[in-house]
Parts: sequence; structure tokens; C-alpha cells
Amino acid sequence: MLMTLDQIVEEASHLPREQVAEVVDRLTSALHTDVEPKIEAAWKQDTRRRLAELANGEVQAVPGEVVSSRIRKIVGR
Repeated sequence: MLMTLDQIVEEASHLPREQVAEVVDRLTSALHTDVEPKIEAAWKQDTRRRLAELANGEVQAVPGEVVSSRIRKIVGR
């Protein structure tokens, strides 16, 4: 018997954060299987640039908890 969407979400809510992130990543990847090669190449180039900026200290990463807190303040949660 297939699970309903609500059942899937309920089950996922009991997983560790890292596993939830993995589920989200896999589902997101599945949605983007038909990305145009030019767009994918541009994303890869941008990703490499951003990683280089982090590595050489041009920019600093913001912890996920800080980002989430800022978003909650903006949306009023």
C-alpha cells in the first residue's frame, strides 16, 4: 500500500536533520533531470566560483541556523 503525502511528511519529520536534507536533495534532483546543458554548465561555473570565493576568504559562509532565524523574523514565525 502506498503512503499518502501526509504520511511521508510525518515519517520524515522523525528523521535526523541530515537525513531530511538528503531526502530533500534527492527529490530536488529528481525534479531537475531535464535541465538544459547550457543552464547546468552555468550553474556549475557559478558554484565553482562561489566555492573559490569561500576557499580564498573573499566571502564568509553564514551558518544555516542564522539564515533560518533571519527568515523566520522576516516571515513572522
